[in-house]
Amino acid sequence: MNILGIETSCDETACAIVQDGRRVLSSVVYTQIPLHQPWGGVVPEVASRAHVEKISGIVREAMGCGEPIDAVAVTYGPGLASSLLVGLNAAKGLAMALGVPLIGVNHIEAHLHTPFLVDSSDGANAPAPEDVVPALGLVVSGGHTTWLEMPRYGEYKILGQTLDDAAGEAFDKAAKLLGLGYPGGPVIDRWAKGYWNGVEDFSRADALKALAYPPDVKVHDPMPRFPSGRPRAGTAALAGLDAELCVSFSGLKTALLYHVKKQPPRDDREKAMLVAAYQEAIVGTLADRTRTALSRRDYRALVVGGGVSLNGRLRMKLAEVAAEMRVPLLLAAPKYCGDNAAMIAGLAFYRRSPFGDAAMLVDVDPTLQPGGAG
Repeated sequence: MNILGIETSCDETACAIVQDGRRVLSSVVYTQIPLHQPWGGVVPEVASRAHVEKISGIVREAMGCGEPIDAVAVTYGPGLASSLLVGLNAAKGLAMALGVPLIGVNHIEAHLHTPFLVDSSDGANAPAPEDVVPALGLVVSGGHTTWLEMPRYGEYKILGQTLDDAAGEAFDKAAKLLGLGYPGGPVIDRWAKGYWNGVEDFSRADALKALAYPPDVKVHDPMPRFPSGRPRAGTAALAGLDAELCVSFSGLKTALLYHVKKQPPRDDREKAMLVAAYQEAIVGTLADRTRTALSRRDYRALVVGGGVSLNGRLRMKLAEVAAEMRVPLLLAAPKYCGDNAAMIAGLAFYRRSPFGDAAMLVDVDPTLQPGGAG
């Protein structure tokens, strides 16, 4: 079964065709990063306008592979309402024109499908989704930091999440404060690697990207120690979730702001030291909550998705946690970590709700949560 997916939840316009939920036949992504860089973050009006301009060409390019289409899948939440509307309306029109059913997909849930995607030219070199459940899922991106339990594939229960900023948002705000540019995650990853490797010249992004983290990374004096982002039990914002499985990054961001005001970095080396310490606080917090969640019950895998899962230091820490807890760590190929449509089309094969006429009646849901009826 070939499903065409459309993704426009934020600042990527994407379309893909995926066979039987896993084999990617085509995948096209147009990123709006250059459009938003002057503003240091995503501007909703700019994003939706770019989606309108690009969606037809992106869909046409993805369909250029010549494969027949059996269904159309689309993100209907969560995300920016004006961006979601573009993709949802395009998908409804395309499904009607092709005479095939429409499937609505949850963006957060779809990120957890990315480790199971394989390219059409490859063999089936990733495990089947149904073979790794029950699993613990972690979605870590610019807009979401959420731990989910997957008792069966296509079923989701939120265990914990951020109470304010997502991890990617915390990186973006730190990079903006330090004048490092947008998006913040990749540049902070590069500068942190440079610090741990003793780099003096931080001007060459390609050279920093090529570096690897040494095995003995550890916060030390005179590096600042930033808060771990642990919310207090009983906080109303927890909404019934366990504080031990939730995070709050607003205090971390504030701590960085006060530190910079009190002790502005004198050169790039000191700035890189701040970046490395700040990243360790975020990565350590994510690893700690993941370890706690894995200790609560027996899981067959740790499944991680989202753009921040590209962070090299986070991958190291999660690999350590997974080895310690004796579960396999499943990560997506780098090109499927960020927002893409292959994850939408792929998950739709396994989780088809809303479907058909019900999907045609659905509206965008900017605050959609995982774990609804499936």
